[in-house]
Amino acid sequence: MGCCNRRCGLIAGAVLGAVVAILGGILIPVGNIIIQGTVKKEAVIEPGTTAYENWAAAGAKVYRQFWLFDVMNPLEVLGYGATPVVLERGPYTYMTRYLAKDNVTFNFNHTVSFLLPSGAIFEPSMSVGTEEDKITSLNLAVAGAYSLIPTKFHSIVEARIKSTNSSLFQRRTVKELLWGYTDPLLNGDVGFFLDYNSTYDGPYNVYTGKDDISNVGKIDMWKHNRTLGFWSDEYCDMINGTDASSFPPFLDKKESLYFFSSDICRSVSASYEETVNLKGIDVYRYSLLQSTLASPVDNPDNKCFCSNMQTTKNCTLAGVLDISSCQEGRPIYISLPHFLHGSPSLLKDVLGLNPNEEHHKTFLDVEPTTGFTLNFAKRIQVNMMYGPSKVITVLKKVKDYTIFPLVWLNETATLDDETADLFKKELISRIQMLEITQWALLGVGISIFLVCFLAYCIVRKISNQNKTAF
Repeated sequence: MGCCNRRCGLIAGAVLGAVVAILGGILIPVGNIIIQGTVKKEAVIEPGTTAYENWAAAGAKVYRQFWLFDVMNPLEVLGYGATPVVLERGPYTYMTRYLAKDNVTFNFNHTVSFLLPSGAIFEPSMSVGTEEDKITSLNLAVAGAYSLIPTKFHSIVEARIKSTNSSLFQRRTVKELLWGYTDPLLNGDVGFFLDYNSTYDGPYNVYTGKDDISNVGKIDMWKHNRTLGFWSDEYCDMINGTDASSFPPFLDKKESLYFFSSDICRSVSASYEETVNLKGIDVYRYSLLQSTLASPVDNPDNKCFCSNMQTTKNCTLAGVLDISSCQEGRPIYISLPHFLHGSPSLLKDVLGLNPNEEHHKTFLDVEPTTGFTLNFAKRIQVNMMYGPSKVITVLKKVKDYTIFPLVWLNETATLDDETADLFKKELISRIQMLEITQWALLGVGISIFLVCFLAYCIVRKISNQNKTAF
């Protein structure tokens, strides 16, 4: 009778273990469904969701660090056509994107429209000097007039340059170069980022994800258009992806992330590089591929971004993007800092540059479950083109078209410790607890089942042996 009770107990234990293991196994897909449902709900851009609270507010502090290129040999360049030598000076740091989105309007087609206010506040404690530091830089008015005014009228430009005592290079304060000054040649205001303060980017029109979470944050229209209107080709003129502040949830490492940047007048993609730990949160790091600014020779998709055969050496020049089409014809070229991934000729035409992958690449750290960008560094360089002239005296010694570096910037932001702790508490810890519960039930259940099953087999074997003995 006792042996029978022991067998029954072991069988019951094995059944219980199997039930617990099955419960744990069931919880795995059920838990995933619960997690996905919660994330999908909270990732929608509408009042009351976590995504909206982060999206609508100014959010983490965004800083722009500027490094300006100081020309060390301006007289030699003018006098006998020496190669320009530059020295990087910086950073000069400003807090930007400190204002919340403006004119937020929800539309009937599951989109929301808004304006992105621009502004910059100087941060002395994060800078190497003051805004009054002086830099010898390219004369924007001279370089601009060289390209904007037809060659047959360059004699007028020459006369104007002489009458205003202008030259190819000028010495200005950091503040003047960045935010603007009145130039005597043009009798108007010029600057690297003229009118940046107190202006708006947009309006943007993005999908809320209410009807399809895979579209959340993706740009429907920018400045009331679904195409840019800067490029002559449909492919180059597309607006792809989000604004990079967030992406649709549940990222797949194998798929690239697409985003639009108004700073460079085009959409780009970033590919998965590695998983890194950011304040206790695992994030996917995405970075721009070298092919983004490759020449059409290496990346045929970039053919439609090449518009000037002379300055790009028949579209063989790598590492620069001519954005004159979105700069009212001004000869502005965008690149990565220090011409990272650029053609060797760029580093020969201007000396003193030292491209470094770690310091000069652009990357995004995105939390893969929610799609929120928790840390980023957008690094771009602004350049201007000038070339040889038989009429303009200050350009007579110039040997060839030169894409000259003016300034490079690092726009960066990361979540603060308080937000990181809240993120871990509200999302990561709950997911981890659910996963622990799932696997604990599965493990305990299997263990109970195996122990009871083995014990039952042993007891049964002993019982059979005893019966045989009698």
